Amino acid sequence: NRSKTSSMASSHASNLWVLLGLGIAGILLAAKKLKKTIRQDLGAFIDKLLLLPPPPPPPPKAPHPLTALSFAISDLFDVTGYVTGFGHPDWVRTHEPASSTCPVVSTLVEGGATCVGKTVVDELAFSISGETKHYESPTNPAAHDRIPGGASSGAAVAVATNAVDFALGIDTVGGVRVPAGYCGVLGFKSSHGAISNAGIIPVSSSLDSVGWFARDPNTLRRVGHVLLHLPFATPRNPRQIILADDYFQLLKIPVDRITQVVIKSAEKLFGSMPFALPKTPPSLSYILIIIELSFVLSLEQLLKHQNLENYFESKVPSLKEYARTKAISSTKVPTSRLLANVMQLLQRHEFLQNHGDWINTVKPAIDPVISSQLSENSKLTNEEIENLNTVRNQTRAAINSLLKDDGILVIPTMPTIPPKLGSKEIISEDYQNRASSLLSIASISGCCQVTVPLGYHEKCPVSVSFIARHGGDRFLLDTVQTMYASLQENSSVIADPKSSKKTISQEESAEMAKEKGNQAFKEKQWQKAIGLYSEAIKLNDSNGTYYNNRAAAYLEIGSFLQAEEDCTKAITLDKKNVKAYLRRGTAREMLGVYKEAMDDFRHALVLEPNNKRASQSAERLRKLFQ
Repeated sequence: NRSKTSSMASSHASNLWVLLGLGIAGILLAAKKLKKTIRQDLGAFIDKLLLLPPPPPPPPKAPHPLTALSFAISDLFDVTGYVTGFGHPDWVRTHEPASSTCPVVSTLVEGGATCVGKTVVDELAFSISGETKHYESPTNPAAHDRIPGGASSGAAVAVATNAVDFALGIDTVGGVRVPAGYCGVLGFKSSHGAISNAGIIPVSSSLDSVGWFARDPNTLRRVGHVLLHLPFATPRNPRQIILADDYFQLLKIPVDRITQVVIKSAEKLFGSMPFALPKTPPSLSYILIIIELSFVLSLEQLLKHQNLENYFESKVPSLKEYARTKAISSTKVPTSRLLANVMQLLQRHEFLQNHGDWINTVKPAIDPVISSQLSENSKLTNEEIENLNTVRNQTRAAINSLLKDDGILVIPTMPTIPPKLGSKEIISEDYQNRASSLLSIASISGCCQVTVPLGYHEKCPVSVSFIARHGGDRFLLDTVQTMYASLQENSSVIADPKSSKKTISQEESAEMAKEKGNQAFKEKQWQKAIGLYSEAIKLNDSNGTYYNNRAAAYLEIGSFLQAEEDCTKAITLDKKNVKAYLRRGTAREMLGVYKEAMDDFRHALVLEPNNKRASQSAERLRKLFQ
């Protein structure tokens, strides 16, 4: 019996070792698979999970709006049973798992999307670099030796690597906009307060906005409609696109490589805009009003150049008070830099309000750069806080007044291509000043902003940003949907700047002169407009638009012979230029050459049979001959 028992024990021991060996092999295999997964997603994920949507409704009911889409969430959003990590292991160690799921995440899942994981964020979601010492820093898929941008670095990388269809992040001082630009994907920062922040770890409560990443504008828009609870409505096109000239000077890459993509896309998409003509008796003043209306509603007036420095100086007077209280009024500090200072001060002050007690109690290991920035922040007085709130309110009002309901402000997303990993560029004063100046407009005003990729420069992604008024999220999503394909087509200007360098440079210079002429025309500075259009013609005398625009300015000052001559030249260059026929007809009518004028209006009608102005003018002259 003892022998039998010993034999059985030996057999059991042998089986145990086999099982143990298989277990170890399984663990090693699982570890190998996990390592492979991390390598494939370039370090984007910190936790894999699965939140499944409800079953689709039976026909004929429509499917859920986000059916078949997968998404990830930055490790700032609560999910039941998971500790929300906040980019720091000490935070995980000192906090309990969430007892409920963030409403934003629940809304997306209920809308038909599947959540597959949590993604890496910068330490305490405080910086915009995307580099973290506590976890593996996500690798920028578009440029492996460059930073991915932060704070929502993992979310941007997950989208850029096709691991998910879209991803959620938080944008405080650029946390969504920056990684979107650096990783070459779309990134949307919603209007502050438009989407609830419940169940999300706060960074700076007055600056935090929910944002999301996507590879295509349709997905970006679908997600936005669900998060913002938007009912169906007809998409609207922008009626004014404003390029912030002084903010483009903060760029360290060729300015025209970005601005020309936007301008060319606008020309293609919005080259003509219909309008209704008022029914008034024919007269010289009526004709001139019609000419001006025609011009205002044309492409030339869709595009506008704006100096935001001067605009903010007049519209945000509280910035002067801020400069005075901070003893920086002795030197001329640009308003862009003052707005950046306000943004940084609010971020640090509110961050310490939210998490100062935890830092003092736990004493976590914090990156020296972040620690230094936090230590610079002295406690604000009630008066200082009130002044900062005034700056914020005035900035929002200024942007809303500038853009109204149908305007888009165009600025660079970031001043440079992504800095190299481990470089000191990102902590340099010059980089910080330029970047924070660009990011502060939407952060301080609370307006919505979208980052749109525009190809590559020096093998790195470049992008442009569109800003709409606070609450204009739907309009901004519509604009991206409308313009995206055209922007990508024209981004070849960035990707291959050496092609036709001399010709492109000549055309760009002429276009810039024309745009300045358009602005002068709008401001009724007729002679200045004529001079600028003449400069454009000198640079490129084969563009009929320049002659046609100069003719409009000549009509305004009563120089009808010059207007007729310019229109004739424009028609020679473009036989289908309806506006040139209309303006030449007006000039000839003013000169008393009625038959030729009527011929011009009739020719315009042949080209555009429904053109009311041409029809009314031809009919008016026909009655003169009866």
